[in-house]
Parts: sequence; C-alpha cells; structure tokens
Amino acid sequence: MRGFHRRGLRLQLVAAFSIALVLPALASAVESTQRQASQTALTVQTRDQDGRTQATLAVSVTGEDGLPATGAVAITDDGKSLAGAALNAKGQASIVLTLPAGDHSLTATYNGDASHLSSASEPAATAAAVTSTPGFTITVSPATLSLTPGQSGTVTTSITPVNSNALSAPMFITLSCSGLPDQASCSFTPENIEILPNATAAIAVPMVIGTQEITSLPAHPSANSVAWAFLLPGTLALGGLAWSTRRRAWLSRLSLLALVGFVAMLGTTACAPRYDYYNHGPPIPPATPAGNYTVTVTAQASNGVTAITSNATLALTVK
Repeated sequence: MRGFHRRGLRLQLVAAFSIALVLPALASAVESTQRQASQTALTVQTRDQDGRTQATLAVSVTGEDGLPATGAVAITDDGKSLAGAALNAKGQASIVLTLPAGDHSLTATYNGDASHLSSASEPAATAAAVTSTPGFTITVSPATLSLTPGQSGTVTTSITPVNSNALSAPMFITLSCSGLPDQASCSFTPENIEILPNATAAIAVPMVIGTQEITSLPAHPSANSVAWAFLLPGTLALGGLAWSTRRRAWLSRLSLLALVGFVAMLGTTACAPRYDYYNHGPPIPPATPAGNYTVTVTAQASNGVTAITSNATLALTVK
C-alpha cells in the first residue's frame, strides 16, 4: 500500500511538471491567435537641401483586416538604427532624414501592439548625392522607447561629420528636443559638441528622457490648535458681549461691528492662497499621460552666416 502511494505521488509530480511546461506554450499560442498579422509599407522621396540629400519617408501599417494599426515604427539603414516615429490614427507616420552620400537600404519595422503582430517593410534602395558642403547627420538608437510614468530611459544620439575637411574652423553643434508629452523632459550630456576640421568619427551623446508619476504628498498638519484656543473663546466673548449689552445701543452697535469685522477677517484669511497652501499643501503634480509620441531631436550649428539643422525622430510610448 505504501509503494502504491509513492507511485501515485510520483505521477502527480510528473503531471504537475508537465502542466507547468505546457501552460506557457499554450498561453503564447492563445496570444498569437488573438493578435492578427500586420503589413508595413514604406515609400521614400529624396530632394536636395542646401547641398545635402534629404529623404522623406512615408510609413503605413495596416492589420490583416485592413484597419490601421497603432504603435511605433523604427527606420534602419542596412540594420543601423536611424530614427523612429509614432503612428497616427490612420496608421501612418512621416519621417524626414538627412542622408550621407552613398547608397542606402532603408527599412521600416513595426513593433506591434496589443492587437497586431510586428512586421517589416521591403527594403527601399535610396541613393544620396555626393556633396562638398561641410555638415553632419544625426541618428538615434534605439529608435523606439517605452516607459511607464516615473521611469527614465537613455537613447544614444550620434552626430556624424560630413565633409569636415572643408571646415576652416571648428563647428559647434547644439542639441535639443521637442514633441515630449506633458510632465516629461529630456537632457543631453553634453548639450553642445564640437566637430573639428578633418574629423570623421561619429560623436555619441546620451539623451535621457524622464517621465513623471503621481506622488502622494505627506499629510499636512492641521491648523494650529493654540490659535483656535484663542479664536473660539474670543468669538464667543464678542457674541456674549453683544447679547449682554442689548440695552445699551452704542455698546451693542460697537460689539456687533467688532464681531462682523472679526468674522470678515477670518473669512478673508481662510480664502487666501497662503492660508490654503499652509493648511492644504501644494497640489499633487499629474503623471505623464499615456500614449504614443514622436519626439524630434534637433542638432543645429551655425558658421556665422547660415545655420545648419538636422533632425532625427524617436518614438516614445508611455504606458
């Protein structure tokens, strides 16, 4: 009988172990069946912009049901991360890039969402013209970033010199960003970089994006009990004085006037912003709102006559 119980226990353990192995696979299969396939399309148009080749990329992502997808897309050039963007309500995104001279193979990759699987476009062959104008290009990696309120993430911004041998003096570049949601910020280390004549190596600059979460403030102490110990008896005393002197008209009027003034002073004090701040504390700052955002990273330089600007975009998702 004892051996029979041992064999039964071993069978139960084997069954439990098998279920533990099978359940994740079943969950993954169910999730895959719930998420439909997607299709990503990419078109590229180029034009000359002050001696540099500027490419405008149009990305469209649809589900197998033909409806637009949501989420973010990333642009790569032969596997190298260039930029990213959030899809709009129509499942589309537009990205503008400055390409260095030479041949390029651009691909748009959709990351997927709760309803759609990821997908990638066919590579788009693009050629950028050779130029002798000094300048630079900017890229970001990774091109997509997902954060929850209160988190921060780091993205590497790369500045690559173009025709720096034509520079007669160092070129100074200032970095900035725009398009962030409310209660979010970005910072570069450093914010200003220098490109020397004949420099060829890319300069990597970390960019930190921070978000805000809802923070509960500590309970603010109530009004001073000692003050109430004086105010309440004083109010009662004035009221009693007004009641007891009802036969003396001038004293009654004076008491009533003092009582009205005292109450008015209390009312104006209680409604004052300073009173509200000291007794209720500062308002709780809101959290960074959830959503998909396209953050534009701008690098700008000037030689004293003309300004050179190059942009790269980043897809930020706040959950």
